[in-house]
Amino acid sequence: MERRYITCDPELCSGCGLCEMVCSAEKEGVFCPELSRIHLVHIDESMAVSIACRFCENTPCIEACPREALELDEANNVIRVDKMRCTGCGWCIEACDFGAIVLNRSTKSVVLCDLCEGRSQPKCVELCPREALKVSTLEIEAQNARVEAAKSLL
Repeated sequence: MERRYITCDPELCSGCGLCEMVCSAEKEGVFCPELSRIHLVHIDESMAVSIACRFCENTPCIEACPREALELDEANNVIRVDKMRCTGCGWCIEACDFGAIVLNRSTKSVVLCDLCEGRSQPKCVELCPREALKVSTLEIEAQNARVEAAKSLL
């Protein structure tokens, strides 16, 4: 199965934060951006982008975990957290190039996107009011980059 992940178009993202609220409600049962698996980043006053786990091919977060609390679920190609093993040490947080892993302070365990248990359309993507979020793959992103490069040549 090809790795899928959530992308955000900063030209469409309004910075409303609904994705964070939807995610925390879906996964934790509360409206709390700190518990979201997708994170809104304000680039400047007029631009924002949401970031979620990219399920990197080399999985630096899994490699960094001293307790082997993270593992790749090969059926859905997402990373799972074993909350019984996770001590919240933060090594995986530091290893993540995208800042997509956060610590749930109440459980002392990390949380990261699992595409809503591998759904084809995660809740944040489904409910984004500006349709800024999409599920993508490396091949789709590469094709989009080629199209944009070709357009710039015209």
